[in-house]
Amino acid sequence: DTAAALAALRRATVLVGTIRLAGFCQPLPCDAYIWPTARSYTRESLAELHLPGSPPLAAAVVEAVCAAGARVARPGEFTMRAFLAGRLDLTQAEAVLGVIDATERSALNVALTQLAGGLSGPLRALRDDLVELLALLEAGLDFAEEDIEFVSRDEVCRRLEHAARAVAELQRGLRQRWRSDALVRVVLHGRPNVGKSSLFNALIGDVDVAITSEEAGTTRDYLTATLRLDDIACQIVDTAGRGETTVGETEVAGGAGDDAINRAADAKSAAQAGTADVELFCLDASRHPDAWEREQLRAAPASPRVVVLTKCDLSPASDYTELLAGTDTWVATSSTSGLGLDRLRAEVRRRVVVDATEAAGVVGSTAARCGESLRLACESLERAAALAAEGGEELVAAEIRAGLDALGEVVGAVYTDDVLERIFSRFCIGK
Repeated sequence: DTAAALAALRRATVLVGTIRLAGFCQPLPCDAYIWPTARSYTRESLAELHLPGSPPLAAAVVEAVCAAGARVARPGEFTMRAFLAGRLDLTQAEAVLGVIDATERSALNVALTQLAGGLSGPLRALRDDLVELLALLEAGLDFAEEDIEFVSRDEVCRRLEHAARAVAELQRGLRQRWRSDALVRVVLHGRPNVGKSSLFNALIGDVDVAITSEEAGTTRDYLTATLRLDDIACQIVDTAGRGETTVGETEVAGGAGDDAINRAADAKSAAQAGTADVELFCLDASRHPDAWEREQLRAAPASPRVVVLTKCDLSPASDYTELLAGTDTWVATSSTSGLGLDRLRAEVRRRVVVDATEAAGVVGSTAARCGESLRLACESLERAAALAAEGGEELVAAEIRAGLDALGEVVGAVYTDDVLERIFSRFCIGK
């Protein structure tokens, strides 16, 4: 009996056999990899079916097993189960997504290091030391009337100062790109009247923030707003148009008296572009690019750049494919129809995450999530060290507990359902 034989398995096993499917005239080769114990990825009983590489065959098998009572896994469900079972902590779960999303070798190496415990290992050792120190302090409080010293004041100060330095060092690494006091800057850059303000409004979902007009040169100063990209908040900047006072046949300014204003607006736009963490270089797809725009495309950008073709709902003036052949990333968009806006948001998020990953040495989503928790942990441990130098073990213990809670949020020892939803909903189906 096959069911009885499977129930009797006590170790990982590979069963070589065939599978019969409705609509297929012959049985097909199929190997079953079975983990009957807690040694699987999710620490639950698990089986994998290994089949010949064929999308129609895979679809037929999924249909058959669902008809037999199974269901398709939700996005990130396997990794969430592994996290909830203690196989992974939250930083390692985010590293799984980092491996999936990696488009460059450096980002892949960072994600693999984090998945192997490169971040959670030091944090686990730090938390274990703080838990032990807290236990010694609370034991001393329980026996306050006895002449017993479980841990000396000097040792408490030393261990707390070491812990505070370790957290501060990690926090400084993450803040290279993910600072709590300054959002990542995404700057719209390009000629007058190429649709930057309309794109700005469309990306943030508010049509009234930036004034738009058919007349070029409407934007003379720069505007800022918060752009949310899933779990990441950015500062998006709409700048005045760059370059000459006319573009094609359209005048940017009314007369010579506006020259000083034009020059000031141009200087401000250039300054904002120079501070960009990600630059969105906008080209109007309804007209031919001019010499300045071609020069900008040939020049190496000072920051990660995404070329944005705007007004793609209008008749294209030329085929941009050849012009953009050497450009890493370009996205066709329309602020009117919404064409390409979701893809542009995803591309900006990817560039921000890759940049932060390389700068901080951790997966970008981890860096974005953990900044505030690490700041709170560092502040609590610094206060605990200062209090320990003066005495007052009860207050020291309270600050250590607060620090442990903040560090627990980083590794997932302390979490809420909405945090898990934000993290695992971005995974592909199943994994």
